[in-house]
Amino acid sequence: MFHLGIDVGGTKVAFRVEKDSVGVEETSFSWGARRSAEDDLAQLAAHVAGLRERLAEPPAAVGVAMPGTVGPDGRVATWPSRPEWTGVDLRTTLRSLFPEAAVAWADDGDLGALAEARASGCQNLLYIGVGTGIGGGLVLNGVPCPGLGRGSFEIGHVIVEMGGVRCVCGRRGCLQALASGPATLRRASLLRGADVSYYGLQRALRSGEPWAADALEGTTRALAAAVTGVQELVHPDRALIGGGFAAGIPDIVPSVAGHLADFVRQGQAPVPVEPAALGGLSSLRGAVALAGLVAAGEAP
Repeated sequence: MFHLGIDVGGTKVAFRVEKDSVGVEETSFSWGARRSAEDDLAQLAAHVAGLRERLAEPPAAVGVAMPGTVGPDGRVATWPSRPEWTGVDLRTTLRSLFPEAAVAWADDGDLGALAEARASGCQNLLYIGVGTGIGGGLVLNGVPCPGLGRGSFEIGHVIVEMGGVRCVCGRRGCLQALASGPATLRRASLLRGADVSYYGLQRALRSGEPWAADALEGTTRALAAAVTGVQELVHPDRALIGGGFAAGIPDIVPSVAGHLADFVRQGQAPVPVEPAALGGLSSLRGAVALAGLVAAGEAP
């Protein structure tokens, strides 16, 4: 019996097929030029068709990690990074792609946290995924908070700088606007005075370029501010930093740890912070875990 996890991202879509909890295939594709949701869905359908042809049988259950907000009616309420998806009937789309399967979806950050908590054996865990946006999730006593089907843990839209730069959500000073991959590269480009690519930032950090260190400092300070706020409210045992952008920049975690030590209140200890065990694959593995839950009748 196959379980399929799909991680829908702002720049690419990743797939993982498991049978008896063993991975049998991973594949992905990058979105084409932004035109319309219809074009995106056609690209998704084409890739799914190819995947289904390669499998010996259709998946029994499908879990989907979504970066946008999906309402109770199954429609995308908002996805700031791809606003053309607003109003897309996700429920109908997935049922047409997988008519024989049990299907469920959840926030990509929540699923990333669930996968990381299982991988690390930590029952009280804060996870932050740094990529095209900022996703994240909180697991308390082994259960995602606020809970699958009750809304997502939107740490990316916690305000960490009053009057800060405008976020794609419309507010100013959100963590995502300051610490996402694109936000970090924009800051690096301004400090350098020329465009900076992801690989260019990696090289500059390795060679000790001051502008690169300053660009990353703005990112890690914002991340630490968000982690500190969560610590004051719910006291997680551990914080993990993951996501595709963070996975390739090892300087992020120690820098966040340094800021957490600066921010800690007297009488407290800073939350231990570590790299995510699953790197940039947290949400994908969480999507597979969701497929397992829906197959067992345990998902909403």
